[in-house]
Amino acid sequence: MARREGVFPITCYLVNRRQTMATTLRFSANINTFNACADRYVLSGYGERLTTEELIKAATQVEGLTGVEVVGLWHVNDDNLEQMHRQIKDAGLEVTCVTPDIWASGKWGWGSFAANDPQIRRDAIHEVKKSMEWAKQLNCEVVDLWFGQDGYDYPLQADYLAAWDRIIEGTIECAEHVPEVKLVIEYKPKEPRTHCFIGTVGKTLLLVEKVNKPNVGAMIDVGHALMAYENAAESAAMLQYFGQKLFYMHFNDNWRLWDDDMTVGSVHTVEMLELLYWLDRMGYNGWYALDIFPYREDGIRAATESICWIKGLYGLLDEIGRDRIAQVIASGDAMEASAMIREALLG
Repeated sequence: MARREGVFPITCYLVNRRQTMATTLRFSANINTFNACADRYVLSGYGERLTTEELIKAATQVEGLTGVEVVGLWHVNDDNLEQMHRQIKDAGLEVTCVTPDIWASGKWGWGSFAANDPQIRRDAIHEVKKSMEWAKQLNCEVVDLWFGQDGYDYPLQADYLAAWDRIIEGTIECAEHVPEVKLVIEYKPKEPRTHCFIGTVGKTLLLVEKVNKPNVGAMIDVGHALMAYENAAESAAMLQYFGQKLFYMHFNDNWRLWDDDMTVGSVHTVEMLELLYWLDRMGYNGWYALDIFPYREDGIRAATESICWIKGLYGLLDEIGRDRIAQVIASGDAMEASAMIREALLG
């Protein structure tokens, strides 16, 4: 993954021109950003498969990136935990999130926390608890709880009430296991199931409120919010309004029809600008984590470009002025809002 002459580093000219709030942001990326991304048509992936050590090295080539996310059992386990912690730290990075794998094998095909099989449920809870223990040892504050396989595909296939009982009970048990580690609920409307039980920001808020633990909150994955036909800015505002429960952010983009995990700002640029405004307004100080899948693109360039977009859009907020944006929002004048953005973007 050496730098290619004439390509790296990418220059963020917008950032160079607009260096204020953007300089304080903390950027992380799912370490799989830099690996060969596969889909159901090309199962081996569209590029060369890298070792975890090579992925760490690739992450260091992204300007401004200071954190990485890892997946339990994929990148870290009981045997290599100390070694991986040392390698990541020596690379000048820190682990920002550990994601337990309770979705990527056939074992979980009929659910994890909500599975009908009680042994599967126990195994899923065990995996989350182990990830919380690993996170603590890695000095990482966040474990991502994504119930990707907990859902249904057909009518009359699921007992919705039993599923919610199981998810709530399992989440409470995990939250109590390592209270100093935050569990962030990542919602997604579909995939791999046609319907995921925890599929919207509203359902996530209900789950968080029912669990009622200080270390349980939510993550917004921008692409998942788009799939759910949400405005991520509104979703973030809801999570903060109802108990300051926005603990983590995943940044990406898509066309709303699927979880394309495209680079930040590539499709929904204005919506991204609004999201960043509200994150700033509400005092969000968590990680700005990239969860992108550059199937055919170079992962280092894709991550760098995503960071450039976030920094550049934050710089645009500085140029417009927070007070002016607040005034336009208060007025409810959509054409004034349009003119404000147009003038900022086009001059």
